[in-house]
Amino acid sequence: MVPSETRSGIVFTVYGQPVAQGSKKVIRGHLIEMADARLRSWRQDVAAQAHQQMETRPWTGGIDVALTFWLPRPKNHYGTGKNAERLKASSPSFPAVHPDIDKLTRSVLDALTGICFEDDRQVVGLVVTKRYADGQPVGMTCSVIPTLPDDAP
Repeated sequence: MVPSETRSGIVFTVYGQPVAQGSKKVIRGHLIEMADARLRSWRQDVAAQAHQQMETRPWTGGIDVALTFWLPRPKNHYGTGKNAERLKASSPSFPAVHPDIDKLTRSVLDALTGICFEDDRQVVGLVVTKRYADGQPVGMTCSVIPTLPDDAP
């Protein structure tokens, strides 16, 4: 995990397979959250990196968040035999597949709650991208920056 700090916010990277927040379903009148078994560990990793970068208590104003998720390519995107390291020409450039970008985002925002901000309703700006991790480790890069008041220089 590679951290760095900016003047007005934090930036950090968490390595490992990003995990999406589960869906909620009603079963026999009870609300149940369907979650991947790896979700708790993923959120703990995200929270640990954010906590390590925060030098203050959680920010109380508006927050801008930028997330980039780096996902592994499926094996069927590559050739076979001597072409096993080459992408097939038919392989898509972007991961327009599971996991959903909004559920990946929810898992991170939930992990940051209480560390970077008091509640995820404070997020006023959000930029999220999902890419294949071609040539780099699988994981997520996160930037969390408190917004400036309208009258700030």
